[in-house]
Amino acid sequence: MRGNARPRRRLRPSMTTYGIIGAGNIGSQVARAVIGLGHDVVIANSRGPETLDALVAELGPRARAATAQEAAAAADVAVVTVPLKAVADIPVEPLAGKVVLDTNNYYWERDGRVEALDRGEKTTSGLLQEHLPASKVVKAFNHIGAADITTDGHPAGSEQRRALATSSDHPEAVEHVTALYDALGFDTVDVSPLSESWRVERDRPAYVVRQNRAELVENLARAPRTI
Repeated sequence: MRGNARPRRRLRPSMTTYGIIGAGNIGSQVARAVIGLGHDVVIANSRGPETLDALVAELGPRARAATAQEAAAAADVAVVTVPLKAVADIPVEPLAGKVVLDTNNYYWERDGRVEALDRGEKTTSGLLQEHLPASKVVKAFNHIGAADITTDGHPAGSEQRRALATSSDHPEAVEHVTALYDALGFDTVDVSPLSESWRVERDRPAYVVRQNRAELVENLARAPRTI
């Protein structure tokens, strides 16, 4: 685990298209957040693009609804924000070579029991990386309440600045999330590699807690491997 954040990097000035697969609370808030930064969104859910008319109307002209396959193909960067049990349905080929933000957590009550997770042998983001072997999966936005994504950011150096964790086997993916977090008003703690991403998952000390960088580092360090 790397306790110190990487140097802050701003998102590249050119517009990025985010393909968001999953239009629930987190997916829709990430859409609002990146559109607020001047980027485009192609968003999909499991029920079909026609069910997203109201959300797309709210998001405005930088957003359009699509199928998951279309969102993956259109994405410069993808966000996968679906229940763990739906990971097998995520398109593989159109996400090859792309950074894929994974917001998932393991809720066995919803997803069913996964023995490899219960035993501490794998992580949720690791399972997505296995499903997307040619993609650059990175943990992001999994331990913050959806509403806080667009409302709880603060300028760098502020005493109120909140910290969020990220984790990946791909440094460029961590750099992208670090820049995105910073643009939204959050510090970053890198808990790479992806095999360490369990430290920020459900029921651990850092999960959905408002914390600064030092507090997040401490909470990550004292996380138990199994719950």
